[in-house]
Amino acid sequence: MSYIPEKSELGKKTEYDPHYNPDKLFPIPRKAKRDEIGVHGELPFFGYDLWNHYEVSWLNEKGKPVVAIAEIFYGCESINIIESKSMKLYFNSFNNTKFKDAAAVAALAKKDIEARVHAPVVVNIILLDKAKEDKISPALEGICIDHLDIDCSVYTVDPSFLKTENEIVTEILYSDLLKSNCLVTNQPDWCSVQISYKGKKINREGLLRYIVSFRNCNEFHEQCMEKIFMQIMQQCQPEKLTVYGRSTRRGGIDINSYRSTEKIDQFAPNVRLIRQ
Repeated sequence: MSYIPEKSELGKKTEYDPHYNPDKLFPIPRKAKRDEIGVHGELPFFGYDLWNHYEVSWLNEKGKPVVAIAEIFYGCESINIIESKSMKLYFNSFNNTKFKDAAAVAALAKKDIEARVHAPVVVNIILLDKAKEDKISPALEGICIDHLDIDCSVYTVDPSFLKTENEIVTEILYSDLLKSNCLVTNQPDWCSVQISYKGKKINREGLLRYIVSFRNCNEFHEQCMEKIFMQIMQQCQPEKLTVYGRSTRRGGIDINSYRSTEKIDQFAPNVRLIRQ
């Protein structure tokens, strides 16, 4: 399926499909937005996108409803992403569909999403009695820069705020002030972003102004994280860099993207922030 928004259900009043319908999933190629930030050919980063879907339900074989949470992982090398509303519509098509068990739901979702992102997908369906309370954290790891008393007046992305100092450091910084807008609906997306790096010290006031400058940016969450990664690399030239964004949920879904210069052997622990 090609990305033709006018032919999709994005940003429109939608009739929910009462039974399983994989065609609700709407893939969007990554290429166009990556071209805009100078990503061509071999990717300059490693990473993945993690979705948490908190409104998953289906019927068991006796017709009794089951509720669960879904974790969906796929790598940043995938050709496509999935538009978030379409993911919600897809899972809602399970609501009146009978499945043997959670494993059957996970296997079907894995098959359908893989067919559209063109990459391996991991789907975990977690029944509520198996959910872990210890997977909640008040904040990201690192030093919060939001307390800095800065003037802000630029609300469109401005990488010129990114400047370095002479000191060489290894540090982890984070901010809860990232806001952007959905590329299709213009609805606000809220996000906490963590920046781990080694190299010349990044000026923290400038970094915070840079993060704030996304406030009126129209991009999908995944694209914002890749733009932050690329612009920090270009402006600050760190030896190592990891950008990790955890968004608040919209429509029962949050999307969390991880991009790094370091190859990863496994996904980072899916620890939900208190604001998620």
